[in-house]
Amino acid sequence: MSSRFLIWILCAGALVLACGPHVRHNESAASTTDAPPELPRRDGRVLATSAKVSVKDGVTFTLHVTNLADNAVELTFPNGQTHDFVVLDSLGREVWRWSRERMFTQALQNKMLGAKQTATYEERWDGGKRLGSFTAVAMLKSSNHPVEERVEFALP
Repeated sequence: MSSRFLIWILCAGALVLACGPHVRHNESAASTTDAPPELPRRDGRVLATSAKVSVKDGVTFTLHVTNLADNAVELTFPNGQTHDFVVLDSLGREVWRWSRERMFTQALQNKMLGAKQTATYEERWDGGKRLGSFTAVAMLKSSNHPVEERVEFALP
């Protein structure tokens, strides 16, 4: 009887391995293409960034990241988190963080940003019942091209 149970367990394990999630090799293969190296601009930057805050029915944060190079740029992330938004009060204390209490995969990931292409990251915060002046900090969590932009805004 115990050998039948063991066979069922082994069959179930094989089924899980065969039908479970798979790593997509085409994404990592893109990072090994024979593309020319990244060419920085005269000021040394490969990426241009801008952040925007919109206050209407809550607060919307937007981070735009544009590849300035004439070829693709590979962004490397140490885990599943690609970006983050933080709200600081007028004294510099953290009021809200988008990534707080979120879980991210612990796998290294690479994303290709094509020549002249823009990646946009957008998140919302309800703002609670807070009033006053705040600073939004938008971050690209790339280990090879980290970005941080700050935007002042007010909640009436």
